[in-house]
Amino acid sequence: MNSITPRPVDTVISAARDFLGDRISTNNALREQHSRGEDTTTPTLPDAVAFVATTEEVSRLLTLCHAHGVPVTAFGAGTSLEGHVNPVRAGISLDLSRMTAVLEVNAEDMDCLIEPGVTRQQLNDHLRDQGLFFPVDPGSVCTIGGMCATRASGTNAVRYGTIRENVLGLEVVLADGRVIDTGGRTRKAANGYDLTRLMIGSEGTLGIITKVRLRLHGIPEATSAAVCQFPTLAACVETVITTLLSGIPMARIELLDEVQMGACIAYSKLEGFSPTPTLFLEFHGTPASVEEQARAVEAIAADCGGTGFAWATDEQARKKLWQARHDAYWAAIAMRPGARGIATDVCVPISRLAEALLGAKEDIEASGLIAPIVGHVGDGNFHTVILVDPNDPQEFERAWALDKAIVARGLALGGTCSGEHGVGLGKREFLEQEHGAEALAVMRGIKASLDPKGILNPGKMFRN
Repeated sequence: MNSITPRPVDTVISAARDFLGDRISTNNALREQHSRGEDTTTPTLPDAVAFVATTEEVSRLLTLCHAHGVPVTAFGAGTSLEGHVNPVRAGISLDLSRMTAVLEVNAEDMDCLIEPGVTRQQLNDHLRDQGLFFPVDPGSVCTIGGMCATRASGTNAVRYGTIRENVLGLEVVLADGRVIDTGGRTRKAANGYDLTRLMIGSEGTLGIITKVRLRLHGIPEATSAAVCQFPTLAACVETVITTLLSGIPMARIELLDEVQMGACIAYSKLEGFSPTPTLFLEFHGTPASVEEQARAVEAIAADCGGTGFAWATDEQARKKLWQARHDAYWAAIAMRPGARGIATDVCVPISRLAEALLGAKEDIEASGLIAPIVGHVGDGNFHTVILVDPNDPQEFERAWALDKAIVARGLALGGTCSGEHGVGLGKREFLEQEHGAEALAVMRGIKASLDPKGILNPGKMFRN
């Protein structure tokens, strides 16, 4: 009688049930939920979804997958925009969303230790009574582990930096199950290779992050938000550059073009604004310094043609304003019911921002597509959300051509193909253009050294 040799992934699933029980599942609905993020890539079903709760479980599962050559794709909140969580070679989708403990808060040293499934909102709720906050704010409900994996940024980066500047150390499980610590609690260290920075932005291709030690910040004594509207995008950018050159310590500077502002007015019920290019601004400090900063920017904006400069310290007003900014993606999608959004993510030197934005505007008009623009312009980063009919292949082709045109322009201006979304599947073709063949070979060498069997998030960053 012939025996049937089980597939390696079936062997892993069976063995993992010994320590995960029903937390490793082949349920079709769960597999579909883990087949992609918020991107437009074709979904791929994993063979199983594993809900892990401890570092030990991650280590045991990776040891099994390494031994049998089974792919593993980490999954957090599923909000990635470049296909990071799409398990393109099936295998195990490793869901870390149940690892949500805040393990330590060291208020005097302003640091904390958390598990990777904690979200920014959850952490800040936990910290609020201690006068501390975590500033990196991508705008979506994403896990901090995922933010580390994709080197996330957001609206506060102009003052507080990106996730890269706010991580002191990581606990990481390597492909073969080994567990390493990459940093400590000190604000600086000069010993050995910087493994923390190697893992930040590695998109789950070098290891699985199971703990994160973060740098925290004191909640400002006073916060003020402001809005100013402009006749042109160029006037918006001129205001941003002049403000930064003036040394005004901005907390946030966000730009919305007239299309995006119109979408936000309709979606978030913003009253008293017109669909024209707009800056959203925020100032942190003492009551006196916040007022001084706002007045200084108001004068700069007026010189550049800005009108209707309105600022407020009322918390509810500020929350409504920034919620509208955070909902910009959904506001854009609502402009065309049933459409999917392809998000671009170019970052250029501040001095080239006007060229990049105005050039992107020309490219959008030439494409005939709807693509609102929104940007973290304080650090030269902006996005377009290209709206496409998911059932129209020709429209998808036009959208990807537009994306490539915007990226090509950004690279030509000394910029990068991704300021904060990462590479994943969507930006792989641009990686060699930006870094060159030799640098890409070094990256591949690091991958091969830490993951010789290529089981960790295969197909991402590199085409093979």
